[in-house]
Amino acid sequence: MAPDSPTRLPPMPECVNLGWREWLALPSLGIPSIKAKLDTGARSTSLHVESLETLTIEGVLHVRFTVRTRRRGSRVVDCSAPVCDRRSVTDSGGRRADRWFIRADLLLGGECFPVEMNLTDRRTMLFPLLLGRSALEGRFRVDPSLSYTCPRPLRPARTDLPESA
Repeated sequence: MAPDSPTRLPPMPECVNLGWREWLALPSLGIPSIKAKLDTGARSTSLHVESLETLTIEGVLHVRFTVRTRRRGSRVVDCSAPVCDRRSVTDSGGRRADRWFIRADLLLGGECFPVEMNLTDRRTMLFPLLLGRSALEGRFRVDPSLSYTCPRPLRPARTDLPESA
């Protein structure tokens, strides 16, 4: 093939177009909706957590943590999950830190799928969740000129309310 001839790429599967920021849910963590920044430059997904602690349950290492789903306000969700890894992550400022990784179900664009995410302190960031390219790849296209292309996930119906007579 001549160096100036165009390279043919395989056809892309049908992907949902998303904006640079979206609402999503983490149902396996009990988080009905949370704002996320989509970042194709970041490899992994990062979730802002507070008060992280490790514990062993039936021989399996778990993390227990709280997630503040809104930057302003007091919406806090207590979560726990088995640890799937602990590895070094380099942030956008070039700083390396060891982080705990978990797997959680993510609901976005009508799809629910498992995602590996690291747990970190993002309190100085505008979005509590950074959705990296590993979670997006093959499922979604990101158009940076768009925002909130998917409807905000609905809160589950409350089952603890008394029935009306």
